[in-house]
Amino acid sequence: MASSNCSLKVNRELLDPKFESYRLSLDPLPTYTVELDAAVAEVKLKDSQYTLGHVRAFGMYNYLHLDPWYEDSVYFVDTKGRLLNLTVTLDTALGKPREVFRLTSDPEQCPERVCPSLSLTSATWAALSDGAGTLYLLRTGKRGEGALNRWELLFSESLGEPFTLLHSVSHVQGGLHTLELLLLRVLQEPGDTRGSGYCASLEWVTIASHTAQAEERRYEVKRRRVMRGGSVPHYAALEPQGRGVMVAAERPFRFTEVDSVPIQEPPAEPMDTDNTEPMYFWQQTEADVTVYVRLPEGVTKDAVCFRLKSDRLSVGVQGSEPLLEGTLHAAVDTDGSTWTLEDNKSLEISLQKREEGPLWPELVLGDRRGEYVVSEEQAALIQQRLAHLTTDAQAANPEKDKPPCNAQELEDCDVFPEDSFSLMRFDAETLKPSHVVRPLHVLALDKNRTLSDWRIILFLCGNTYGCLSL
Repeated sequence: MASSNCSLKVNRELLDPKFESYRLSLDPLPTYTVELDAAVAEVKLKDSQYTLGHVRAFGMYNYLHLDPWYEDSVYFVDTKGRLLNLTVTLDTALGKPREVFRLTSDPEQCPERVCPSLSLTSATWAALSDGAGTLYLLRTGKRGEGALNRWELLFSESLGEPFTLLHSVSHVQGGLHTLELLLLRVLQEPGDTRGSGYCASLEWVTIASHTAQAEERRYEVKRRRVMRGGSVPHYAALEPQGRGVMVAAERPFRFTEVDSVPIQEPPAEPMDTDNTEPMYFWQQTEADVTVYVRLPEGVTKDAVCFRLKSDRLSVGVQGSEPLLEGTLHAAVDTDGSTWTLEDNKSLEISLQKREEGPLWPELVLGDRRGEYVVSEEQAALIQQRLAHLTTDAQAANPEKDKPPCNAQELEDCDVFPEDSFSLMRFDAETLKPSHVVRPLHVLALDKNRTLSDWRIILFLCGNTYGCLSL
């Protein structure tokens, strides 16, 4: 399944037409204090966990877990290995900590342990990690105010390297109760000589029962899928029913193994062409893109295989693998696009941009076999746009004759994040990206809002706000 390059557009049905701006409330925030007989099981970063990825994954961790089904309840693990529940009983009071489960392992025996984590899978199920590599599946029963029952352990197994739980969902598949879990690790990458030497690993684990009979249910791991990326994701969550996984990160992720078997990318059948030269050349204006694709000698017009959709291009010769195929950087107008065969040696393709103005950084996403040709007019235009960045004169005072920023400009400057990233949706069957949105700047991502089949995510794309239905 090829990935589709998507763009975010504002869904005005989700906007309040009467909204003007946020106002800072001076009302005091409610705070609650309770005495504990044992401290929260906080895990400090070790000297070996020095990278930004370690800090994001484990150093800025919230040890209080809010119950999305019962928002007056929070959970945490203490140094005695107890999973404790706190419930707001009055507007200004917390109930006493109540033990709902106790770890059967001693995570302190693991020198590389990370913080314990909890994922409340549904209104009656939960997944717990001890931070040392052991996963617990717990049947909680009905939680919330007045619940006094202890949680029942139905599955416990070591899954290897220590991890934290990012997300989990529960569903019924083929009559069997199934749980999907997403685990995060930061692992050493020996082949990374230019970066930090570490990579982020996301493992998607599927656990299901043996039988539909509640009295005889036993659970086992059915499938394990591992994906890796160069940075810890800002957001990662599983879709309802385990249909896919969504990852938002500064660097791309890809699946690398399934059930401990590495995924081998099938090599494409090579064409009889001179690989020392670019496969194609392309140039563009603000309105269109022109592509010149090299063809084998003697190709006729009838032998050319050309397929064009608004977001995808495929060019090839009958009986061979496509010469150029993939998702376009942006949408094109198929009715206004044409192709012609030049001297039976090259194919000239004219693509009409659907959105005029922005220049494309690449023709086909991820394809590096082409060469971009800059015309004299484009070179002059680029030089004109960059003129303010280069000068032979001595640097002047940038604040001179410049009016002060207003409050709105200061707010926009302060809120705008420094790093951009991509949002990718991977299909559960193909393990390939089906949708890609980039570049993005995150404002709010909530992986816990899984009470409905769809989640709404708010992004800042460039300078435009957008609401994306997933």
